[in-house]
Amino acid sequence: MTLTAGAPPAAGRLLPGLALTAAAVAVALVVNTLVPMLSPAVVAVALGAALANTAGIGASVAPGVRFVSRTVLRTAIVLLGLQIALPDVLALGWQPIAVIALATGLTFTITPLIGRRLGLSPGTSLLVATGVSICGAAAVAGMHEATGGEGGVSDDDDAAGALSVVVLYGTALIVLLPLTASWLGLSARQLGVWTGASVHEVAQVAAIGAATGGAVLAVAVTVKLARVVLLAPIVALTTLRTGLSRRRSTPLVPLFVLGFLLMVAVRSTGLVPHAVTDVAPRISGLLLAAALFGLGTGIDARKLLRGGRALLLGAISTALIGAISLALVTLFV
Repeated sequence: MTLTAGAPPAAGRLLPGLALTAAAVAVALVVNTLVPMLSPAVVAVALGAALANTAGIGASVAPGVRFVSRTVLRTAIVLLGLQIALPDVLALGWQPIAVIALATGLTFTITPLIGRRLGLSPGTSLLVATGVSICGAAAVAGMHEATGGEGGVSDDDDAAGALSVVVLYGTALIVLLPLTASWLGLSARQLGVWTGASVHEVAQVAAIGAATGGAVLAVAVTVKLARVVLLAPIVALTTLRTGLSRRRSTPLVPLFVLGFLLMVAVRSTGLVPHAVTDVAPRISGLLLAAALFGLGTGIDARKLLRGGRALLLGAISTALIGAISLALVTLFV
């Protein structure tokens, strides 16, 4: 690409947005330290939305913000694969794996059908379904990265609405799910499987586990990470089903999805040093917070409030995965 005379270098154009993002991530880390149930990614989305709907995003920071919401996002999702070891998932036994597969598959399939009946766009319905059924904001961002853009299924408004929905309801589950489990008299293992199979974000799952005991935490996080594995095949199947790969002359499976699967395979060998597996979640968490800050700047609060149907779909979808997984847990676990 040739720059015009006097134009700043590409890296220079990114710096203001990168500096703003770094400041937002720093604030998100502080908030997370004070309120552990609020993950840096969730706080970063809220900060991006708050900034966009008050002071606004200036032209000088826009290139850097776009960079983190695209390139940094892909890197974060690839590194997320280093948290998942397939032997740990298989050690859960067939019952939790059946709960994960059925609850995720049914929620992902049914949610867009409900969204269509509510009159929502296919993009919003798809992204809400992805976020609720798999892994919250990271899944929304990953699916949007694969299906957005020119000729795609989803646009930035769809992504902003879906992000708001999964952050809102996922945070509410931190309080509601343990209370419901206590009322129902679920065992620690049942609560762990239900939490991992129904709560949106990994950090939200960890918050519930930490508040309810170590036995719940270990099972819940492993079940949740097993759900995260489904991000890759669901994104790949969606791009194939919609024909996006053929229309765009892009790989059949997005490269960042292949990178994610490669990292899962590498971690599953057991050869990755503990120093790497210990630090990888923190690095991917920081990168994901940065990317979600960028995506959060696309949230228009006025549009979101006027479009209450997306909030309704999120509530229905969250209730759906919660009810399906609870029914399966009481039957099998």
